[in-house]
Amino acid sequence: MKKPELFLKLPEEYVCTPDGMEIDRNGNLILSCPNYAQDDMSGCIVRINRDKEVEKWFDVPVHPETKLARNMGIAFDRDWNLYICDNQGWSEKEEVLYKGRILKVTADEDGTIKETVVVADHMEHPNGIRIRGDYLYVTQSYLHPVKDPSGKLVSCVYRFRLDEHDVHITNTLEDPNILTTLITENPECQYGADGIAIDSKGDLYVGNFGDGTVWKITLNEDGTVKEKEIYARDPEELVSTDGMVFDDEGNLYIADFCANAIVKVDQNRTVKRLAQSPDTDGFDGGLDQPGEPIIWNGSLIASCFDLVTGPGKVNTRHEMPATMSEIKLDQ
Repeated sequence: MKKPELFLKLPEEYVCTPDGMEIDRNGNLILSCPNYAQDDMSGCIVRINRDKEVEKWFDVPVHPETKLARNMGIAFDRDWNLYICDNQGWSEKEEVLYKGRILKVTADEDGTIKETVVVADHMEHPNGIRIRGDYLYVTQSYLHPVKDPSGKLVSCVYRFRLDEHDVHITNTLEDPNILTTLITENPECQYGADGIAIDSKGDLYVGNFGDGTVWKITLNEDGTVKEKEIYARDPEELVSTDGMVFDDEGNLYIADFCANAIVKVDQNRTVKRLAQSPDTDGFDGGLDQPGEPIIWNGSLIASCFDLVTGPGKVNTRHEMPATMSEIKLDQ
């Protein structure tokens, strides 16, 4: 396996929990920080240039009721507007349930926000986000109001048109924006749709976190589901499926959040751990609960969430500063 190296220690004054990533029009790495580890630290968007210089790009517009932002997955559209999963309910505290939003933020280079549009609100747990053509695809890891006869967790993928706004989500199967649903079979980890990626053909890949499976969703021209199948599953190599990304050769890289690992699924669907770390503070580059991978300048960069502990998790505690790891793919 490859040895991860330290990419960055992040500024403690505005980052305690890093998560989703994107690359902007100038080749900068854009990092979404929901900052769940501190109740009074709202979420922000961070910009990292090729020299690894870090700056806060902008503070994500806060929810009018909670007065906080909890931004996780992010995605740019063709006009470089940034779509943001504001996962207010991640903590599952009653006062923030069903306050999740999808935001469309237009910001200039110096971080001045020109416009904020609420694409959707009243979401339970919006998590990962990707754009294909004129549509936005969002994973929602919980859909608790929907009760499956098995008693197991239901989660879903939503689809929105890029020009939609003020969509009020009911978190039921009656929502017309639901593209597909998943059921998490693993009773030990009832956490559903999470990581999401799109391949070069435009097909959608969604991770069912608790089952450690990747689903391939083949789409019709209009963006509706044509076919859904399990693409990758290997309990010995892949425990959980958080953020995911394809490289140019069609290999899929997955952040295995629970196992402190990065997993590679090659074009033949062979599942293999690429790198793994024991419980770590991440200061030496170790994978400290990786939440999202991205390919940037020939390396795989992983944000280290470093917050969740308990059964099935390698991570045992949260440390500061927050870190990011780098795996050189060409070595």
